[in-house]
Amino acid sequence: MGEGKSGDDRQFGLSDFLVRLAAALALVLVTYNPLGWSYVHWVRDAYSATEGGGLGAIHFFAGALLLAGWTVFLVATKNSLGMLGTIISVAVIGTAIWLLADLGVVHADSASAVAWLVLIALAVLLAVGLSWSHAWRRLSGQLEVDSNDG
Repeated sequence: MGEGKSGDDRQFGLSDFLVRLAAALALVLVTYNPLGWSYVHWVRDAYSATEGGGLGAIHFFAGALLLAGWTVFLVATKNSLGMLGTIISVAVIGTAIWLLADLGVVHADSASAVAWLVLIALAVLLAVGLSWSHAWRRLSGQLEVDSNDG
């Protein structure tokens, strides 16, 4: 057998986390963002324009795609972090935002700024959830697997 590494044996790195973070940010911000360009705004505007008659198959299809994306991210986060890990992650992310605000790096003085902070924090949490098993394997040398043996 060769000594080279296959694609599955490749080390998990910062670029891998950043790809997951970008995907999580896309999912979160496409679903809702304070700019008004989101699925929530699109559906709301279509619904209110014709009192419900403006919603079409495209709205439901896009909603189904978003639901699938949220399901993948949330299930992966739940399986990877568990309840305690999620609570700890939320505490770390929340106190990091607090620290940045305390240092004057982030200004949470408006509803829009707070919304952006919450959306970015949610995306970071989802990215950590998607990445944690890989990071754990790299840090500890232990492989996490799901047991479905009943």
